[in-house]
Amino acid sequence: MAPNPMTDALRPYLAKFSRVSEFWRPAAGVVCLVLAWFAISEAIADDPPVGLDAVYRQAYNTVGASIGKAGAEYVAGNFESSARALENAMKQVQVAVQAGSPELYDALLPKIQKISDARVMIELEGVAIAPFVPPPRPGSGDANAMTNMDSTMPQSGTPDLSSGANASPPPSPFSPEGNGVSFVSQVAPILNAKCGGCHVRAKKGGFSLESYSVLMRGPREGVVVFPGDTIGSRLIETIETGDMPRGGGKVSDQDLALLKRWINEGAKFDGQDPAAKLTSLPATAAPDSTPQPAMEMAAAPPEMTAPTGREAIDFASQIAPLLVDNCSGCHIAAMQTKGGLQMDTLARMFRGGDSGPVLAPGQGESSLLVKKLRGTEGARMPAGGRPPLADSEIALISKWIDEGATVPENERAESLQVMTQRAWLAAASPAEVSARRQELASEHFALAGGNSGDLASAQTDHFAIWGTVRPETLKMVGEQAEADLLRSSRVLPAKTLSAKGAAAEAFFNGKASIYVLPRRYDYSEFAQMVEQRSVPSDWESHWFYDGIQAYIAVVASDNDEPEEIAERLAAPVASLAVASRASSVPRWFADGLGHVVAASETKYDRAELAKMQSELVLAVGTMDSGKEFFAGRLAPERADQIAAAVCQSFLTRERKRGFDAVIRNLEQGMPFDQAFQSGMGGTPTAYFDAWLKWVK
Repeated sequence: MAPNPMTDALRPYLAKFSRVSEFWRPAAGVVCLVLAWFAISEAIADDPPVGLDAVYRQAYNTVGASIGKAGAEYVAGNFESSARALENAMKQVQVAVQAGSPELYDALLPKIQKISDARVMIELEGVAIAPFVPPPRPGSGDANAMTNMDSTMPQSGTPDLSSGANASPPPSPFSPEGNGVSFVSQVAPILNAKCGGCHVRAKKGGFSLESYSVLMRGPREGVVVFPGDTIGSRLIETIETGDMPRGGGKVSDQDLALLKRWINEGAKFDGQDPAAKLTSLPATAAPDSTPQPAMEMAAAPPEMTAPTGREAIDFASQIAPLLVDNCSGCHIAAMQTKGGLQMDTLARMFRGGDSGPVLAPGQGESSLLVKKLRGTEGARMPAGGRPPLADSEIALISKWIDEGATVPENERAESLQVMTQRAWLAAASPAEVSARRQELASEHFALAGGNSGDLASAQTDHFAIWGTVRPETLKMVGEQAEADLLRSSRVLPAKTLSAKGAAAEAFFNGKASIYVLPRRYDYSEFAQMVEQRSVPSDWESHWFYDGIQAYIAVVASDNDEPEEIAERLAAPVASLAVASRASSVPRWFADGLGHVVAASETKYDRAELAKMQSELVLAVGTMDSGKEFFAGRLAPERADQIAAAVCQSFLTRERKRGFDAVIRNLEQGMPFDQAFQSGMGGTPTAYFDAWLKWVK
């Protein structure tokens, strides 16, 4: 019998699939057929369907060539190269569909299906690859869009009026490379023009676009740009839903397409300094452009140094409250930062403003900050009619600078407002914290459009429940929350959860609030107005904790059954309980354990368990180490799956004793990383990497 090249090429993979787990064996034959189809079919050039014009035929052939290259590389065992080629095909499909016609979309449908199937195969090889969501079919009105490339691509020398920049034209989306969007000369001008007043030159809602590095880090709620994933990137979602920009502004379709292409291409930075302010980037510069002279002449910010232990002044408890009380609105939590000086964190404060650094460590009276406070240089601060600081208060700030303006490493990126709250919290009684949370409940409901006069409440041992529903509903929510808290004994000591009276009030260091919102619309509006963010469409509850604020927001109407309420509260109640054990508890740890507690009350059939296992395999298949997870670079749904699976592993017979020690350490005031290492015998990163290796 003559040799069969296809069989020979696939033989190593047939052997590989014969060794996979019992879970995958039933699908091995199908997998091999898909692999053969993907790897071989595109190697044979197919003619575009009749009726496509020259530009559409070029798009069709280019996508096919990229898929063919991906297949050839896969069969050769070059999985990384296969992934990159398939990502090119993804980009080319996205752009082709966006700029093309329904006829081109229909012609590309078989190739779109091949991309989806092939992507799964590559992930199973443990290679990171961008997500792919098949694009929707364009309307018939877009049939001629691609024939006029002016509608989708800026032309050389033609100003892009929507971004305020003379953007250089990106390469054709159907080129073999399929990339080329410049952050410096194309993306930054869009962000400056559309988001500048609220998020570039200010930090409205706690979200800053001050620089590329700040953008990629995201706000405290999580990352907003996931390289290669426009679906999971909140930046794109808020634009597409019309949530941003506010104030009547709009991002044009052309600019939105450019932002999506930049993210699909890896959200790369092509300048020299990722920390440079967006307002200082040369809008028309080439990727390798030299910084402007003004930037070269700017004084370098001082370096932050760690405390020696001999300092008499503590920044967190003595200086931060002074700055928050006197600088908020202009330099802290400012809608529009004055003088370019942001003081929300120490890192930003050290960076300085338009006049340069404001701190000169070791030279208190020579520092611009002290001169401004004393009124010896320029207008005296604080401005806006506020009274000047007392001489004793300025002297305290000056002495802190004299002592080197030292900063503990774990406080450098922390919000000064959080520092101040923590200092107040350390001195406040649980009853005082409960009273403060009651004030916050009225403020939050008023901010979300409710009438605080209609606000009713109910009390339990651990919770204060607030809402505009019937008293019976508030009582029911409280009862279910208490029951869910007791179920948290799966991860927390049962004795502390069953406390009553003053001991119960001290569990959350004051009663935790539960905000009862009768409609999904009310819940969404609450998140928008109070938290300045949009929540996923399938959420019906979530939690928030920063020490002073400790609340759960939940959708609950007078018509809901107790079981429904209990199901919505289970995860956030457990997560809030874990998060309140120490200020250093990371969100992934609290969220993961919350999902574990909630899942423990749910019975899954075999098909559901198999689906969950499949999703976990795909989620971890793209990861080589825990760096992406701990840096917050994974899409939220995948991060949640992984966090829950990792936290579930803490509760096995072999690890439960170590996990219990972690919780005890936290309750005794030990920082999380130290508490984890002491209890589990390794760092969180080392544990995660070992778990990842075991799962794979």
